[in-house]
Amino acid sequence: MTTLVALLVSIAVSTAQTREIYTNPNFKTLAKDHKVLAVLPFKTTLQLRPKEVEKNGGPAGVAALEKREGLDVQNAVHSYFLKRKESKDLTVDVQDLARTNALLARNAVTYETLASFTPEELAKMLEVDGIISGTFETTQPMSNGAAIAMSFAVGFSGPTNTGKTTISINDGKTGELLWKYDKTLSRGFGSNTGSIITTIMRKASRQLPYDKDYRD
Repeated sequence: MTTLVALLVSIAVSTAQTREIYTNPNFKTLAKDHKVLAVLPFKTTLQLRPKEVEKNGGPAGVAALEKREGLDVQNAVHSYFLKRKESKDLTVDVQDLARTNALLARNAVTYETLASFTPEELAKMLEVDGIISGTFETTQPMSNGAAIAMSFAVGFSGPTNTGKTTISINDGKTGELLWKYDKTLSRGFGSNTGSIITTIMRKASRQLPYDKDYRD
């Protein structure tokens, strides 16, 4: 019996999905007047083998893949929040993605320089109440464009990989971190960026204070 339990625990650990959610204790006060949030491009890191880096044009080529992936994650996160809003599950709106990216470009904010701006600065530029941002680490590109580019370069195929995503929401006025969700998944967790984000967010959505069913 002990051996069986140990085996089951071992299997559970090997396929485990770990997650951690932080909610600012002053969330209600800081976000009480929030009406619109903006989703930023995600900072993406592709953890490729040296040969894969070389075949993708070196660091510059990988950087291009990472940017493409980051924009795709931005789109997937935006789509997820938009669907929640359309289902009347959210108490806030999400800014149109084209407007977000156009305003970033107008203010000379690029994918490469995004991290040098504070949440308050970005919220002011975008005319929103809060900022959704994050990071995405993966051993294989999952966006359609990046995956296709990778397959031509190194023969990559299939969804199996490991990765980690951090999704943060900051208050636009104070810059304070309101909510943060860290999700690490082992083995395959989706065949494309959209399915990955849906999987990642599904369990977290009811623990998002903007959700209409959220309970302290």
